[in-house]
Amino acid sequence: MLPRNVKARAAPLFADHRAILPYSVLGLLVGLLSAAVVLGFEWFIDSLAKTWLSSAGANDFSGLLDWQRLALPVGSALLLAGVYSLLRPDDRETGIVHVLSRMESHYGVLPLRNALLQFIAGGVALAGGQSGGREGPGVHLGAAVGSGLTQWLNLPNSSQRIMIACGTAGSIAAAFNTPLAGVVFAMEVIVAEYTVVGFTPVIIAAISATTISHALDGGVTRLAVPIIAQGSLLDLPLILVLGLLAGTLAASFTRLLKLSLRLSGLHVTWRFLAAGLTTGLVALLVPGVLGLGYESLNAALLGELAPTLLAALVLAKLLTCAISIGMGLPVGVIGPGLLIGGCAGSLLGSAAAALFPGVGVEPGLYAVIGMGAVMAAMFNAPLAALLAVVELTGSAAVAFPAMLAVISANLTMQAGWRSRSVHQTVLAHLQRVIPDDPISQLLHRSNVMSAMDRSISIMGHQLGTDTANIEDLPSWCLLKRDAEYLFLVRGADVFELIRQRGDGAQLDLLEQDIRRWSFATLSPRATLKEALDAMRRQNTEAVLIVDKTVPGDDGIRGVLTRDIIDQFFLLRL
Repeated sequence: MLPRNVKARAAPLFADHRAILPYSVLGLLVGLLSAAVVLGFEWFIDSLAKTWLSSAGANDFSGLLDWQRLALPVGSALLLAGVYSLLRPDDRETGIVHVLSRMESHYGVLPLRNALLQFIAGGVALAGGQSGGREGPGVHLGAAVGSGLTQWLNLPNSSQRIMIACGTAGSIAAAFNTPLAGVVFAMEVIVAEYTVVGFTPVIIAAISATTISHALDGGVTRLAVPIIAQGSLLDLPLILVLGLLAGTLAASFTRLLKLSLRLSGLHVTWRFLAAGLTTGLVALLVPGVLGLGYESLNAALLGELAPTLLAALVLAKLLTCAISIGMGLPVGVIGPGLLIGGCAGSLLGSAAAALFPGVGVEPGLYAVIGMGAVMAAMFNAPLAALLAVVELTGSAAVAFPAMLAVISANLTMQAGWRSRSVHQTVLAHLQRVIPDDPISQLLHRSNVMSAMDRSISIMGHQLGTDTANIEDLPSWCLLKRDAEYLFLVRGADVFELIRQRGDGAQLDLLEQDIRRWSFATLSPRATLKEALDAMRRQNTEAVLIVDKTVPGDDGIRGVLTRDIIDQFFLLRL
């Protein structure tokens, strides 16, 4: 039985990660959808808070009585514990750590059920006064929009990383009205790489998300950033001190987080109760620790808080947020990091203004730079934090002192205290490794159809006497017996056997001493990372790409081996 050639099919439009135009169109759509979801999440939080408290929303818990400050976080924690106790551990995961984990272990496929949990449980937690931020949940929701659209359109899994980055940029841009910071945060923290092709759709997503934010929410943030006067060179020593302080605070947060993570093995009810009780007890002394904390942050930015209250807010937010995250509550860290940095910066600026009245220290400048410095250290995202400061202030003049604070904070955090970023700390506790080397990045963003060998034929194991066109044997032959695919052989090896047998001789390839390649099967949507994982997991030497979506077609599209993947790398790295 002579080979039957497999019909060659063109690679899907999104199979090549360099297909900039189609990805840009999708980036536009993901930006619009992610902004709408994030703004809906904010509305949900405020609506719940107003329903429960009859207050100004999740930003204002100042009108609560003492017993309410304790009862609210404890009650919402118990409510969430009841819901979580019904869920499997995998279904409970939310936030940036969940996104990073799924990008590595599930090739970027984010489940809808986790996103729904993030939306509902995150809203309940933040409206219920739990100490955390909405931006981390917003990143999860935006990333889930990008991943969900990729799955709905049945696009290759290599599209997931770009679409998740688009959703992340859209969520940050919509939340803060900082499109540049959103773009860089997505590339710096989520996908951990910079490529021109990758930047383009992410920038488009940030633009479209910012447009939606302007149209639906006025394009304003909830931060009352004051007009900042340009600092003088005399500020630089104090800015350096602020960077050292910010790095120390970020390192202190991760240390507290590590201690909290040691209790992550407890039942969810006890963990959530401990977090809610801690927040409630601290709120009896420092009410500003409840919820998002933007009212307190705005007051710090405007210089309206006394030094003792600023110091209390820094310490209280460090403790309560670290415990909330460590205990698994579905809240974020970006907002608390901004509050910690803003209060610390305002405290240092106020102290410097009192000690050196002739220097002209502006406490608002230190508060804004402190926000960026703590954010940079907590997330190991110096460029995103720097751009956030510039965009929030609307002044490029603040970039120079902010650069000094951001870099000194990062160095203090990593080199001085030898601490990892927040999400790296959690991932290390979970024993999850997220490689960020160039080869791993290329594996994830490359579709199998962009590298596979398409020269393959299906043939029976019995070869007849007709040798016509036998020189046209492809690179690979897939041997078939009845309806069963047996193994792969190289076309050159088959040709050599036919040449040696002589005309008229029957040839049973099952009885020949020929190199046989075992194979796993994968969908054309798979990435090269999935191909290598499949070969390692199933202990095979090759991967057969099979498309089962076309009726009446056997679906064989091509072959991948480790050698083929290595050649693909050599041409691109």
